[in-house]
Amino acid sequence: MATTKFKGEIVDLIGDEVKVGDMAPAVTLVDTKLNDVEIGGKSDKIQLIVSVPSLETKVCAAETRKFNQEVASLDIVDTFVISMDLPFASERFCSTEGIDNITVASDYVDKDFATSYGVLMGDNKLKGLCARAVFVIDRSGKVVYKEIVDEVTAEPNYTEVLEAIKLAR
Repeated sequence: MATTKFKGEIVDLIGDEVKVGDMAPAVTLVDTKLNDVEIGGKSDKIQLIVSVPSLETKVCAAETRKFNQEVASLDIVDTFVISMDLPFASERFCSTEGIDNITVASDYVDKDFATSYGVLMGDNKLKGLCARAVFVIDRSGKVVYKEIVDEVTAEPNYTEVLEAIKLAR
């Protein structure tokens, strides 16, 4: 079972652990306009899937802004930031923060993404939210990069993520 930490305490992650080399499960989420969004599986573009506990926290907001900026010039990648936030709150965040290069989506309906990718936090104050994680999926649908951030309150390794996207071309 995969784990992460929240303020130093170990948190078990619930669901099917997706590993590098696995095919990325295709799941349906809800975007800020209440439209269905499918992620995972085969795609015309590389997929960058970023999971965060809540856009309403400083670290998640900073991470989302950073990825929005970094992928602006990358027409080879579709970027998705996923949380359990309600679509209405996500829409407000995106409009306030100028998030327009990525798709922000919610897994609040059935937690299908979180359990299919093994990032659902199961036993702490953040129980039921997504752990901080990043997946890079190549066009064939294979996971080529995965990072479950060791400490939920820390940001991912942006350099490694961007390098994985370049290598997935």
